Amino acid sequence: MIVTRFAPSPTGYLHLGHAFAATLAHDTARRHGGRFLLRIEDIDKSRSRPEFEEAIYEDLAWLDLHWEQPVLRQSDRFESYRDALSELAARGLLYPCFCTRARVAAEIAQSVEAPHGSEGPRYPGICRDLSDAERNARIESGAAYARRLDVRKAAAGVAPLQFQELGSGPNGERGEIVANPLLFGDVVLARKDTPASYHLAVVIDDAFQGVTLVTRGNDLFAPTHVQRLLQALLNFPAPDYAHHRLILDPDGRKFSKRDNAVTLRCLRENGVTPEQIRERLGLAE
Repeated sequence: MIVTRFAPSPTGYLHLGHAFAATLAHDTARRHGGRFLLRIEDIDKSRSRPEFEEAIYEDLAWLDLHWEQPVLRQSDRFESYRDALSELAARGLLYPCFCTRARVAAEIAQSVEAPHGSEGPRYPGICRDLSDAERNARIESGAAYARRLDVRKAAAGVAPLQFQELGSGPNGERGEIVANPLLFGDVVLARKDTPASYHLAVVIDDAFQGVTLVTRGNDLFAPTHVQRLLQALLNFPAPDYAHHRLILDPDGRKFSKRDNAVTLRCLRENGVTPEQIRERLGLAE
């Protein structure tokens, strides 16, 4: 059975891009007699707001989308993220990174090779080779640090990885894709103020909810490579993926939650109907 999900963050009102992603996931599950789930990704407590979460339910109901109850909320899942981090740490796959974002940017600027992905420049491994003594001394001094995955070490311990792309990546990628976990270097899996990164939380929660088909914008195609590695490390099944086109404004830019004119709330208040939203998005039935 196909199980899809829509996983918004309650940090603003939903816009047309969200409407497209949610409706596509919902309709895909319905066409195949499957299940459609809703997950609230409220792991960033500094930006998440209860009023935005309530607005998500209201907007999706207005679009005539139906999801299973109860809704999973990431803020209830911190223990699961800690358990996964402990497992990876016990295998020697994590290390503390004391670099500020400015320090990382400076190191990348000075390097000859500075590949970029959808998440920005690849981390150059500044703290990877610190001695245990130096790491412990910094931690004991109270220095803030993130927990990074030693991607090269982690990838060396698993078989070559693939994922099935049923949609289309940004360059038309489709079919069986060979995963390249080294794409972003040593990604952050947790920070002091964030118990799990997007990469870690989405992998754990998709497995927990039994998601079999991840539908999402093709701007998230590249992160699939490192998420496929995390699935293998944590012995999770790999879902299929169906990345889709982005909904862009007339200038070719992604919609923003800051642009109130394209929020579903504003459109609804101005008399736009759900049927007109579907037509505008090319999803009319």
